[in-house]
Amino acid sequence: MVVLDMSIVNVALPDMQRALGFSPTGLSWVLNAYSLAFGGLLLLGARTGDLIGRRPTFLAGITVFTLASFAGGFAVDGTALIASRAVQGIGAAFAAPATLSLLTTMFPEGRERTRALGLYTAVSVGGVSFGLVAGGFLTEVASWRWVMLVNVPIGILVAAIAWVAVPHTPRRHGRFDLVGAVTSTTGVSGVVFGFVHAASHGWGSPVTLTTMLGGLALLIAFVLVERRAAEPITPLSLFASRVRSGALLARMFLIAGAMGAFFYLTQYLQDVLGFSPIQAGLAFLPMTASVFIASQSSSRYLVERFGERPVMIVGAVLSLASILWLTQLDIASGYADVVVALVLLGFGNGLAFVPLTSSALHAVRPDEAGAAAGLVNVAQQLGSALGLAGLVTVSGHASRSLDLAPGLDAVQRAHETFLSGAHAAFQAASVTLVVTLLLVTLVIRREQHAEVEPEAEEAYELAA
Repeated sequence: MVVLDMSIVNVALPDMQRALGFSPTGLSWVLNAYSLAFGGLLLLGARTGDLIGRRPTFLAGITVFTLASFAGGFAVDGTALIASRAVQGIGAAFAAPATLSLLTTMFPEGRERTRALGLYTAVSVGGVSFGLVAGGFLTEVASWRWVMLVNVPIGILVAAIAWVAVPHTPRRHGRFDLVGAVTSTTGVSGVVFGFVHAASHGWGSPVTLTTMLGGLALLIAFVLVERRAAEPITPLSLFASRVRSGALLARMFLIAGAMGAFFYLTQYLQDVLGFSPIQAGLAFLPMTASVFIASQSSSRYLVERFGERPVMIVGAVLSLASILWLTQLDIASGYADVVVALVLLGFGNGLAFVPLTSSALHAVRPDEAGAAAGLVNVAQQLGSALGLAGLVTVSGHASRSLDLAPGLDAVQRAHETFLSGAHAAFQAASVTLVVTLLLVTLVIRREQHAEVEPEAEEAYELAA
């Protein structure tokens, strides 16, 4: 459900915009609200499962997620939909880490656990593809509201199965790092809101400046809190490793660039090429297949044969080539032009993700394995949210600055305005991928993975 909901909404975005009157900037918050709540509370969700038990944490997360989906299906305006998406993210932040923890406790280490985690990974990859197709089908046959409501019967079924089949896990003594969770979540939210607000109101807006500076202040407070916390939600010692810090940053920038392509291509396919929602969903299948093929090749053959760093570099180069290709799209382009970029992006991301994950989780201590695994997911969520917010800011500025030629009809003007913003966003995305390439080339130097400590492998399983 959690993975499905990351993609099922994308194809329905144009219909949501028309039905609820979203501005282009406001529309991005349908995705940002979920990503921010999910990423910001993910570490607290993992800590909750350790303290009160993974079964009740999982059930609570699924219940909140399902109720929020029901509310979102009946949203009467954009504010209500964004609020329901944020609550979905809260539920997902508690359900997702509990799921991974349950896999490690229900299946003994060895072949059974490996198979379980392999199935989990396959479902995750398949969920992205299924979400795109299901989102298109539901939007075209029924309504955009069903991309939210479809979670209700699924959530009820999952909760019922978990109630019967999932064993109880013992509680642990310890305290919640509530101050750390609050300062990190509100700090990141403030910075991202400042980016999005600047797209429509400018960088000189008092609201933009206040939220940006307030967010940065809260993030500084978060670091100070974590330095003194007896049981920090995020041990700062995890950032002492150059390899780990570089891998987390590279993952964040890679996701930021890919998210821009995903967001604007969904609208390009429907608004410029005239694809139906279900056609737009099916159009992304070549990228999904490429991700699956590349990630399996990376994990089984390429990393072992060539080492992690070369595979990461090739992945970053292919991803950058994909975004640069997208900067050439125009009104006369067709799906054949789009699919080249999708395949390049799929192979690039698929090659890079596996070694980036293993580098981020290399040689962590046993008591920090869960936190390190959580940081991988947080980096991905923050990259998605911050990347989208930044690219929408760039796109909005480019669209407002466009000087259209006289004589264009309303449709042509709309297409030219959209393409101007999309091109600017793709150019900005290419910068994030250049940063990714520099990080994997200059910062992440570890070539061998042969001497990974047992706890590092445990962390890798938690993030698989």
